[in-house]
Amino acid sequence: MSEAHQTLREVLLDPEKNPGLDRDLIFLLEDIATACRIISHLVRNGPFAGNLGEAGSVNVQGESQKELDVIANDVFVKHCSNCSAVAALVSEEVDEVYWLKDDPDSGDYLVYFDPLDGSSNLELNMSVGSIFSITRLNGPIDAGDDRSVLRPGAEQVCAGNSVYGPSTSLVLTAGHGVDGFTHQRGTGEFRLTSPSMKIPVETAEFAINASRYKLWDAPIRRYFDECLQGVDGPRGKSFNTRWIASMVAEVHRILTRGGVFMYPGDAGNRADGGKLRLMYEANPMALVVEQAGGRASTGTERILEIQPTSHHQRVPVILGSKSEVEILGRYHCEAD
Repeated sequence: MSEAHQTLREVLLDPEKNPGLDRDLIFLLEDIATACRIISHLVRNGPFAGNLGEAGSVNVQGESQKELDVIANDVFVKHCSNCSAVAALVSEEVDEVYWLKDDPDSGDYLVYFDPLDGSSNLELNMSVGSIFSITRLNGPIDAGDDRSVLRPGAEQVCAGNSVYGPSTSLVLTAGHGVDGFTHQRGTGEFRLTSPSMKIPVETAEFAINASRYKLWDAPIRRYFDECLQGVDGPRGKSFNTRWIASMVAEVHRILTRGGVFMYPGDAGNRADGGKLRLMYEANPMALVVEQAGGRASTGTERILEIQPTSHHQRVPVILGSKSEVEILGRYHCEAD
């Protein structure tokens, strides 16, 4: 088997690609990969199981849950709980933190996850996915005190996502670049298919929900308007627009061919802090994007440097190709 098709375990055990990964972390990442593989199977078979519809409940965000949101959450909890070194789990779908240890030790892990991102797309047969993040404890914490999980994104030791599309992908960083894997059906293996993923510095593609135009602040409107003007505008080139309403799918496209993804703060979500959640959406995606050579910002600050105030905190998100994120940052500074 060529290096490009190494298994996930072979890549995790490779000291050149992932130096310093301890055994517990490797086991945990394999458990997460198993959870993603199971969720992918559930998504593919959802029409037969009849579980693509509404669950009749809402999550802590006040959002209607799909049945598969609830099922995917249970799958993540079950498999992440297999690792004896996990102290706590933080899920998008549940208000409280899952504490697995009464007396966490230094070196134990905190796992944050969005078990099924983009689930509004399920009935449309469009790509959805899972997002995860892992932080290591560097000292004792008080089990049961949810403030203990409020760690800035810069402390993440691993992050990644899985996309359930025509194939099932797994994107992973442990702080030494980004590798992309594809599930090989029939073997149960995730194999390396996109080693050392890099986001192009320049791009001519952006993704934003244009229906919110009237709610945007001036810097976002300025950027959007200039892109639409194409070769005749100040940017001097034509731009493509994309919007899938699934963050994992948007970021996977950026990792593959470049682009910028925006869900900015605006008049409709500012009271909540933004739309996307910091701990299990923005932080892990920001780490992946930065490790692939891109940038991730709120428009005014680096996402990975934000000190969380709540494990369900929301923030504005602008991430992708370095040049575009920097332009958007400059527009925000000029507006201020």
